Amino acid sequence: MNVPIYQQALGQDFDRLQPQLQDYFSLVPGSGQYGVGEGVFDVVGCRQRWLRPLFRLTSSEEAFFPEYGEGIPFRIENHAHLDPFGRSSLTARREIRFPSRTRIFQDTTSVEQGEGVPRLVDYVGRYRRVVTDLNLSVTAEGRLRGISDASRLFLGPLRLPLPPSLDARAYAEQWWDASEGAHGKHRIQVKVIQPQIGLVLVYAGSFDYRLRPYSGGSSALSFLPRYAQPDRWERRT
Repeated sequence: MNVPIYQQALGQDFDRLQPQLQDYFSLVPGSGQYGVGEGVFDVVGCRQRWLRPLFRLTSSEEAFFPEYGEGIPFRIENHAHLDPFGRSSLTARREIRFPSRTRIFQDTTSVEQGEGVPRLVDYVGRYRRVVTDLNLSVTAEGRLRGISDASRLFLGPLRLPLPPSLDARAYAEQWWDASEGAHGKHRIQVKVIQPQIGLVLVYAGSFDYRLRPYSGGSSALSFLPRYAQPDRWERRT
């Protein structure tokens, strides 16, 4: 059964999401469509100046970046597909258009069957070297909340769980704001917090979202445009 991965993870709680969020998270492999969001981040990036040189060193990973700005345009594409290992997945590719340069931030969220219970794992960056568990919930207002947990780092054959003292957690919330613009917009807020440092990355803003057909009309379950594919896939969790 081709069920959206967020619906698999949330179960009956998926029906409690705002209708616009249900639409947003309903992409499935083989639909022949992908999602496109365009909007503006009110704030995005690393506020702590002393951390930016470190993020500059790791910016080629396409997971963190040293810039910080306000009123920054961005574009996101969502692609539902089967990954090379047969897992139902959703790959997101974000273009964040700072005045000095455009940064890419990408990840793939895949569904795993753990003891018969679906769970989501998120592979982050160009090489998918970092993976975290995603814990989801739905608020009373129908917003989606997600917390990343228990990060692991893959370096060649090594699987290195990050201890809580070093791990950074992402706290995300997404919702539909009917008062935004003429017809309403999607809103998202994400904060990445490291217990020893505090806030290391933030992005928050609003965007419009629509579905588009793939060029050529591909409906293969494993189809993912080449430009949205990572340089490396990771099967381990």
